[in-house]
Amino acid sequence: MKHLLLAITLFTLITLGCKENPAQSTDTNIILNDDAKARIDTLFDELIESNNVGGISALIYENGEEVYYNAVGYQNKEKEIPMARNTLIQIWSMTKPLVGTALMTLYEDGKFDLDDSLAMYLPEYANMKVFTGVDDDGNLILEKTNRPITVRDITRHTAGFANNGRMEGLGPLYQEADMMNYNNTLQDFSKKLASLPLMFQPGEQWAYGRCVSVQAVLVEKLSGMPFYDYLRSEVLAPLGMNDTRYYVPPEDQNRLSAVYNRVDEGQLEQQADSQALRYNTHEWPMTPGGYGLTSTLDDYMTFARMLLNEGTLNGTKILEPETVRLMATNHLDESVTERMWLPDRGQVGFGINFAVRLAPPVDAEENNGVVGEFFWDGAASTLFWVDPTNNLAAVMLVQLFPYDKIKLHNRFRDAVYGEFKGS
Repeated sequence: MKHLLLAITLFTLITLGCKENPAQSTDTNIILNDDAKARIDTLFDELIESNNVGGISALIYENGEEVYYNAVGYQNKEKEIPMARNTLIQIWSMTKPLVGTALMTLYEDGKFDLDDSLAMYLPEYANMKVFTGVDDDGNLILEKTNRPITVRDITRHTAGFANNGRMEGLGPLYQEADMMNYNNTLQDFSKKLASLPLMFQPGEQWAYGRCVSVQAVLVEKLSGMPFYDYLRSEVLAPLGMNDTRYYVPPEDQNRLSAVYNRVDEGQLEQQADSQALRYNTHEWPMTPGGYGLTSTLDDYMTFARMLLNEGTLNGTKILEPETVRLMATNHLDESVTERMWLPDRGQVGFGINFAVRLAPPVDAEENNGVVGEFFWDGAASTLFWVDPTNNLAAVMLVQLFPYDKIKLHNRFRDAVYGEFKGS
């Protein structure tokens, strides 16, 4: 608790202003001036002309007003459909902040505390064991957990859940569980995940994985409603986010973007729509918390603006300001030194389904940004961030695999804020 209070104090201080941060604005609308807009346009044109991106779009709000929009390239190159403002994009892990928001509405209702044991609400997570190795006979070596998994653990990726099929010992069990099969329900998923040993002791590492789908299971349990129904009724519908869906009905499927693989410099391959769009063009039992939603620029910007306005937009309140601040506060203690690939995102901590910037970039290789911003991205190279210091929110949508091999996020942020100039 002491660390959390310190973190909240730090967040409050840094969002009031950080004079050493080169990206910080001191004048109204100084960030998205004409030079910044020209830099973004030039970047997008270069990406399309070099054939490193099939289609890309961005929307930026500053001081409550739309200050930038552009869409270039193709929604579907084979069909010659241009990228458009209402193009539907698979947002992948940008689903996670929406799920965290739904969960925190229940927190405000007093349904749980962050440091409650997860097993209080989902008994399948009681008596978990931790994998420590394999003996000479090939049997798993397991030990008891030092403490229960908490709700906070599933909001900051410190629960210890197995997260891939390539792990020694646990990998085959993970593959056999097939927990994310589209025909599974969230309840099926949870039981299968809970049957596997943990990779590490709860709270000791940051490891991205299935935590947010467990959040979705918890939402179902605490609300008594199917997860997606609750998300829709408490977050999406009140905000008018009607294009943010798992299943896209036939009348809107012509707005779904194709998905592209970048094979090499200037070489793109368009994935077959039958495979790339399979999940979102059929109704499945599985509604994952960690990925799966489609959205548009305007829908996701609506969500980002609600967060920037500390929980309220156009008179609609989703969360209290202190809840948004809690979500956008670093919850990772310094003792959590193993953080998978999180350091690739810069000098960040992690809050409730967001990364949180703790220090200005040290060089041009680090992603540009402002202390106190919170953000996340998606597997197909999508990105959004909220910058309270400059009263700015940005959404950039693209459908590009593998994830950001062209330093797109770094280049887009530089276009917005200007290239790194040092402290």
